[in-house]
Amino acid sequence: MAQVTLRINGYAYTIGCRDGEEQHLVAMSREVEQRIDTIKSSAGQSGEARMLVMASLLMADELHELRQRLSAAQSGSVSNGEARLGRRLSRMAKRAEEIAAGLEAP
Repeated sequence: MAQVTLRINGYAYTIGCRDGEEQHLVAMSREVEQRIDTIKSSAGQSGEARMLVMASLLMADELHELRQRLSAAQSGSVSNGEARLGRRLSRMAKRAEEIAAGLEAP
């Protein structure tokens, strides 16, 4: 099992992941960092826990919207290109959930 040290909002977090998933985990941490930067620019600096919760809510909102689009794509109310995008986003969401579940494991 590999370990990666990520820097989010100036704090270092060492996270375990499967071998070969290190770059993916780094990319996900960049996504979180981008959300935190957006929050800082609009609402200012806040406590670490609050920043992480707000970033999580932003990402959950995006995931919810993507799932709605996927549902519409699967019902046939969108074009083939959008349907392919929906399937890809579904796979990405599933993978993100698998990695998040792995982070929760002791």
